[in-house]
Amino acid sequence: SADVLTIEEGSLYPALQRLEERGWIDAEWGVSDNNRKARFYTLTKEGRKQLTAQARQWRRLAAVIGDILGPEEA
Repeated sequence: SADVLTIEEGSLYPALQRLEERGWIDAEWGVSDNNRKARFYTLTKEGRKQLTAQARQWRRLAAVIGDILGPEEA
């Protein structure tokens, strides 16, 4: 679906940019602890809603997979 975000090697910053474009995160420039220019990201209200929805979906999927696999054997 359009809400699924796959992150491949070397694509972290483009992924963060897509999240920002969707309104799920805010970004601002600042100075890191070692006095280097850095970009800081925070979740927006919409981003938190999306995170909650994705986490709920993941838990349902994990439960179904757990049911299929059955109890863990020793």
